Parts: sequence; structure tokens; C-alpha cells
Amino acid sequence: MECGKVSRLFSDNCGVFGIFSFNGCIHDLYYGIFNLQHRGQKFCGISTLDKKRIKLLTHEGLVKHGFMRTDLTMLQGKMGIGHVSLKERQPIVLDSKLGRFALAYSGNIINSAELKMKLKKRGHSFSTGYDVETLAKLIGEGESIQDGIERMAEPVVGAYSLVILNRGSLYAIRDPYAFKPLALGESDRGWAVSSESCALDFTGIRLIRDVEPGELVHIGKDGVTSLSKLESKRVAHCAFEWGYFARYDSVIDGVAVRNARNNLGAKLANADNVKADKVSPIPMSGIGYALGYHRRSGIPYDEVYLYNRYSDRSYTPLEQAVRNRIADEKLSVVKEAVKGQRIVLCDDSIVRGTQIKNKVKELMNAGAKEVHVRIGCPPLIAPCRYSVSTRSYEELIARKNSVEKIREVIGATTLRYNTLEDFVDAIGIPREKLCLACWTGEYPL
Repeated sequence: MECGKVSRLFSDNCGVFGIFSFNGCIHDLYYGIFNLQHRGQKFCGISTLDKKRIKLLTHEGLVKHGFMRTDLTMLQGKMGIGHVSLKERQPIVLDSKLGRFALAYSGNIINSAELKMKLKKRGHSFSTGYDVETLAKLIGEGESIQDGIERMAEPVVGAYSLVILNRGSLYAIRDPYAFKPLALGESDRGWAVSSESCALDFTGIRLIRDVEPGELVHIGKDGVTSLSKLESKRVAHCAFEWGYFARYDSVIDGVAVRNARNNLGAKLANADNVKADKVSPIPMSGIGYALGYHRRSGIPYDEVYLYNRYSDRSYTPLEQAVRNRIADEKLSVVKEAVKGQRIVLCDDSIVRGTQIKNKVKELMNAGAKEVHVRIGCPPLIAPCRYSVSTRSYEELIARKNSVEKIREVIGATTLRYNTLEDFVDAIGIPREKLCLACWTGEYPL
């Protein structure tokens, strides 16, 4: 892959939620995508099935701001799917020989351009150019939804968790590498599938298991049925889910995000002989690391930044200017907690170095004596092909600079990252079952 093309080709499609409920799905569906909002804040959408009629409504912006009471009244039904995104409007609805169906997905299709070209040669036309439309048209060529999904999976190269609504049935599939998380849940009202377990928890739905690599499941009035499993050459869970993407209260593939980040913070504290007055996070993802460091080191925990909870995530927007603006607006220094202090400052990762440099400078300007930066993830050296985590080789400060040089650039008193070995050990999943390409440059596909 040419370095200059990475930023244009790779971007993630965020979070999905699907549900069947005997009592009506819209309340749980709305709060399901609301609790996946951290995975994307630019677009949100819901599609429901009511008496064989598929309804669809998408909005630009946040779930809470987009969907009005009248929208939810219109989107009635026992079954539905939802989506949050930082890139495009989903779900989409297509008419096909299989009937009318709605589809939403999270992931990134690496060979999307090639697939579109082949579909055009077979007579298909495109209205959006989005990958989700490509997936939908591949599925629509099948003899049934199940057949279409299984056929779709053969030529597709990439990461995806996908939900489909069709004729009284809800289908969900996780790609054979299981890059993206996908959790199954149940309650006395019905069953659901979600990109993260935190969305199930909030709606009172119990997590029962994760969708397995390559597994296609059907959800309906009779419960959850595993229809088939695609061949899986290897499992490659995105390790950055535990490092940053996932919410602190989620459990992914049996590993609590909280535990993983606490373990990573403890790893940073091991054999770290820094003399400090307090351990502090860069909210929000830095909190788990700081708590783990604090407990292992015995250094008091305190917060030197106030987090503006009405701001967005600074890592996920595609435009650098937007990322910088959000980073500036979401955090303000608590000056009384900083002046004269030696601070261990914990965060999840350093991509370009711009934001952490500004944060260190703010603390120094507020009177900090020392700022020791501790980063939970190893140095990022490669862009991601399967998600939005990084966009080009040129953006990665660790690819062309030593740790000492990065320390100088960001102005920290000291700088330390977790090693790859400690990172894997802290998560607790065998290395061969993780995608670590961001830190190794070795891609599973």
C-alpha cells in the first residue's frame, strides 16, 4: 500500500445495534445506539420492521439531538437495527429480488474499489459509493439473505460486523478474523446484538456471548440461531479496542476493557522509579491507565484536567483541524491541582504528538514542576487497514523518531510506553489471536 493513499482509503464505519423485542424495539434500539455514540458522532440512523414494512430514518449529528419523540413514534416495530458513524449515513435500505432489506455495518472493506468495479460490470449502479452499498448489492445477488451473506463474504477482504433486517428476520455476521467486536444479549423481552456490551447493559439486556469469528446468526421470535460459520484462517481481534476505542464499561471477547486498561497502567508502573506527587489521566481513555498506575505505584491519584462532557472524541474525526479543535475544547486545566506538582500523566497513545505536546505545555504553564508522560499502548508505527485508528505513515511520530526524540518534541520531563509484550500480557488474549499491526506493521490480511 502506497503511504500517500492510506488516508483516503481506510476509515471505519463505527457501531451497530440490532434487536428483536416482543414489547416493541424502538426504546431499546434508541438507547442502544445512544450508548454506542463514542464510536461515531457524525451520523446516526435507525431502521425498523413493522408488519412487513421496513422504515428508515437517519440524521446528521448525535443520537440525542437527531431523534425526536415523533421520530420514535413513527419507527415502531418488534425488530430493528441502528448505527452510529463518523463517515456516512447508515442503515441503508434496498429493494431486491430478495425483497426489501436494511443493512448496517461497522468496519472497513479493503478491496472495495475492486468489488464496485466488478458489480458495475454486472450491471449494478451506485448512488452513494459507500462500502455498505457494495455489501448490500453483493448480498442482494444471493438466492436468500443467508445465501447472499455467505456469497458476499467470499470476495470481501477486510473487517466487518454487519446487521440485516429482512422479512421478519434479523441477521448478524462477524468477519472470519473477528477484527470488530460483536456481542449477543438476551432479556425477558427478546434478543439483541451490539458492537459493544455496554449498550446491552444499559438497556437491561444480559450479555450471553460474543458472535464467533465468521459466524452468521439469525435473531427472531424463536431466539438466536447460529446458521453457519465461515472458514477462519486465524482470529485477529483489534487490540486497539481495549486500548482506546471501546467504552470503559464494555466486555469484549471475554475481557473487560476496565481490567485491560488497569493492567496496562500497572505495567507502566512496574520498575518505574520516577518521583512524583500525583498520577493523573488525560480523560477519558487515560483514566483506566492512571488508576492502574496509581494502584501499583502507590502514588496518589488526582485529576489535573476537567473534562467537558459535551464535547466529542478528538481521535475519531477524519479532519485534523477538527481533531485539534475538539482536543482544545474538551479539556481545561485544574490549576490548583497542578501548581508546584510533579505529575505522572497517563494516556492511551501518541499518534502525531501534537495534542500531548499541547497538554504538557498547558500543565507546565500552569506551574507544574515536572510532567512524566506514560502511554498505555506501545509506539504506533503503522496505519490501520481495518479501522479509523491511524491514517498514514507520515502522521505517526513514532515511525521516524526515537522515544527520547518524541520526549523532546512533546516537552515531557520523561516519557515511557508499554512494551508490546506487556501490552499483550495486560489484555490477556494470546498474541496470535490479536491484530497488532498498528505496533508491528504486520497485517493479518
